[in-house]
Amino acid sequence: MKKFLLIAAGVISLSLLASCRPNKQDSAAEEFKPSLDTSTKCSIKVVGDYKNFEALEAEFDRFSKNYYPNVEFIYEKIDGYTDTLATILERDDAPNIFFSYAAWMAGDEKYKDIIPHMEDLSEANLKINLDCIRPGLVNRNASDQVLMVPIYSRSYGALINKNLFEKENIKIPTTWDELTSACASFKEKGYKSPIMGFSLNSSNNLMNTLAYPSFVASLANNTEALQKANSLDPSAGEYMRDSLTKVKQLVDSGAVNVEECNKIEDNYDKVIMRFFEGDVPMMMCDADTPSGTKKRETQSEAFVANPFSYSFYPIPLSEQGAYFIDSPSIQFSVNRDCKNLDMTNEFMRFLVSKDELNNMAAIKGLMATTKEVSFESVYAPFAQVPANRTFSPEILGVKDPLVKQLRNASYKVGKGELTVDEAVAQFGSL
Repeated sequence: MKKFLLIAAGVISLSLLASCRPNKQDSAAEEFKPSLDTSTKCSIKVVGDYKNFEALEAEFDRFSKNYYPNVEFIYEKIDGYTDTLATILERDDAPNIFFSYAAWMAGDEKYKDIIPHMEDLSEANLKINLDCIRPGLVNRNASDQVLMVPIYSRSYGALINKNLFEKENIKIPTTWDELTSACASFKEKGYKSPIMGFSLNSSNNLMNTLAYPSFVASLANNTEALQKANSLDPSAGEYMRDSLTKVKQLVDSGAVNVEECNKIEDNYDKVIMRFFEGDVPMMMCDADTPSGTKKRETQSEAFVANPFSYSFYPIPLSEQGAYFIDSPSIQFSVNRDCKNLDMTNEFMRFLVSKDELNNMAAIKGLMATTKEVSFESVYAPFAQVPANRTFSPEILGVKDPLVKQLRNASYKVGKGELTVDEAVAQFGSL
């Protein structure tokens, strides 16, 4: 049986690797061909919570210049997006497309007035190629509808300063023991905090970045455990124990110096700029953070003076290796009640393709959502994680209230405000 499982895993991994190779025939088959009158004049409005969205504007330009020259596009950032979206969708000038987030919109009463506005983008007559997206990112509701299409994906990991590992003759860790050993070696060589990250408050804290992947893995093949955890059953706190113990071990050993981490004032810009000072071997963050590294290289005097090679790696939290938590970052939904619905769907058919989604990812510097994912060099290590260690929380059914429990628990344990036993016992009320 063990031999069979190893062979099966190998076949799956080889199949996934093969699917990631470019295929000229597939590319030709995906070539977009207009299905509406190309002289159609109309406007399409997209709303979301990104301040700037150059990648989407590039897609607007390609769609207009190459296919529909009289279609005008508008992108608008909405302040207080999650609180005002339901009202905006009821207005006369309601958007055609809007940002959506399955992780916390699906099944939440707060957003019950938004869901009915979403068009089912899996309808065959729309001919939107959802097959080009990794299956673990395509969320279907109880009626087998796809109301949200993932445009970008995200995960959890660490920016690794490759030069420091090479300089100190330390191997970039691929297992938990190698991680703790690497941290000990860096400590011996005088590094204050081999692992750093944002720790000023519980939102997007480095402790959750460490704990979340292994916590999801602990629930992935245990339906009963996931049901208990989602219902915030106090007994499900035990499933956090291993993750929280690892967080405590790293803090207690000095691998994570919380006082040093507290000096980082925000979890995006300041995290990047602190990493660029060049004395941090591993900077914990989610996959949105590396998207901002390239444009900030020239803003860091330290990095300009002493540039170094870096990549974003998954965190090795077990002896088998790292986990790839493959989640949507942002998703697009089509307002089924909008004006110019046909052209809106035509744009979505254009956008949801291997080439366009990869192009958007390259411009924004985020992870693409496609099967034939073209990982930017900074994300390349994630392509090495096998299929049996890749998990999609949204597909598994991990709910937001459960995520918040772990986030608060890991933060309080990392800060020394709770012991592991106390955090486990308080699951459901954290």
